[in-house]
Amino acid sequence: MNMDSFRFGTVGSPKNKPKKPGGSVGGIYYLNDLGLQALELGWVRSVRVSESTAANIKEAGQERDVALSVHAPYYINLNADQEEWPKSRQRLMDAARAGHQSGATDIVFHPGSYFGKPAAEVLKVALPRLDDCVKELRAEDNPVILRPETMGKGAMLGSLEDTLEMSQLAGVEPCLDFAHLHARPGDGSVNTYQEWMDILYAYRDALGEKSLGRLHCHLSGIEYTEKGEQNHLVISESDFDLSALFQALLDSKAGGRILCESPTLEEDALFIQKSWLELTTNSTT
Repeated sequence: MNMDSFRFGTVGSPKNKPKKPGGSVGGIYYLNDLGLQALELGWVRSVRVSESTAANIKEAGQERDVALSVHAPYYINLNADQEEWPKSRQRLMDAARAGHQSGATDIVFHPGSYFGKPAAEVLKVALPRLDDCVKELRAEDNPVILRPETMGKGAMLGSLEDTLEMSQLAGVEPCLDFAHLHARPGDGSVNTYQEWMDILYAYRDALGEKSLGRLHCHLSGIEYTEKGEQNHLVISESDFDLSALFQALLDSKAGGRILCESPTLEEDALFIQKSWLELTTNSTT
């Protein structure tokens, strides 16, 4: 097992990046200086990036070997009504196009809401819409992977099963948010070694053996109620069992990217990376 099987970084620019250079380029440089290797560009409100800025972001990522992805705007809903869907679709497509120009390979998005309907019924609406987006991107020679995120509330489209179903489409793979998976049941479950192994093997069985080597993950501590997610927390201030998750990732031979969403961002990302390196180093001695 290669201890470098995962790249670690943050969702959004690190909190303490220098004022110069600013923006995403400064974030890339700062993460690289800290020894982190991935950044998810946090375009969660809107996508407003010029072609020149996108080119600068791409160049910085390549220069520093920082893998880039995008978190698309929150206001995307694959289950939106006929009036709202074109707006949601445009937000996703804008993120995919500007992300590709910026050197991002993966576009993470929140898939939406059930609006009280059964998941199977909602997926009948969501899947053709998502497939149509991918086909349009491929027609433009845009190779990004669209990644519906596992969501932390049971009322939201985005269970593990939902995202695996969506990922039967070409060009779609899940974003596994481990904190959300833990919070979604609302009872403290999905926090043991065996539960994580069950999830990872379900992922493998649905998407193939190689899929475990290219995971795209979010990680933080999390506060939750019986209805699911409330707030992201620093891992050490939460009940999240990081050692159980990491042992499962190691034993399943997983790899890819792990992006931190803790309130302290880069500090917790470094803690997460250190924990992984300690585990993998000890496993080879």
